[in-house]
Amino acid sequence: MSTDEAAMPARTARSLPLAFAAGAVVGALGGMIGLGGAEFRLPLLISLFGFAALAAVIVNKAMSLIVVLTALPARMAAVPLTELGAHWTIAVNLLAGSLIGAWAGASWAVRMRTATLYKVLAALMVGMAAALVFTHTAALGTLTLPGPVQAVAGVAAGFGIGVVAAIMGVAGGELLIPTIVLLYTVDIKTAGSLSLLVSLPTMLVAFARYSRDGSFAVLRANLRFIAVMVAGSVSGALLGGLLLGVISDLLLTPLLAAVLLISAVKLARHAPPGA
Repeated sequence: MSTDEAAMPARTARSLPLAFAAGAVVGALGGMIGLGGAEFRLPLLISLFGFAALAAVIVNKAMSLIVVLTALPARMAAVPLTELGAHWTIAVNLLAGSLIGAWAGASWAVRMRTATLYKVLAALMVGMAAALVFTHTAALGTLTLPGPVQAVAGVAAGFGIGVVAAIMGVAGGELLIPTIVLLYTVDIKTAGSLSLLVSLPTMLVAFARYSRDGSFAVLRANLRFIAVMVAGSVSGALLGGLLLGVISDLLLTPLLAAVLLISAVKLARHAPPGA
């Protein structure tokens, strides 16, 4: 990607209030279902603010990283490190796959043709919609697996989650939390905190890989935009947390899944810049 493609369109530079508002809406939606909302932010970066696919992924990854760092102290207060320490092997098991997956996913993303990346992002959004519905409407059971099988399954799941998180620029909590519950018989509150411990180093690895590509210049070109949208996202997430449970999951989950599906259709039809 050229520096020109990485740069934010001039019309967006005059839309910082819109960036804050969009971030707040995304953060509130994510907060109401206990997620960061990065999967909803990605299509906005492309369709509303005019970023090319890879630039949008990198910007989304930067914002997701900041949001996770902001959320981590609050999660540590809710679930102390001493309690998480009893489950350190779970984090290690998943990280063994997710760190490799993050590097691989970012490497594939920077090498993809732009048109292909749009279609891949569309397909992943469909998968996220399915995961969202499954996690919030189905009763999450647990799998009783022998130790070695569980370890292999954890590495494989971590790898897949790392790839998806890197390509979409998300933290991956929407995939990590149900995986931790299913594979390791952990309650969902602890799983949420463990997911942050796994997603943070996973995101840093993807970020490091993206930093080796010329498209990383998009961050330097859009620092004010990113700061404003992150501020909106954090504010919205706090509001969404306060509204948690106010709107029934039976109504909210299908609505958010529909948003992801509509976004997926739009991305699949999206014409790359200059096409």
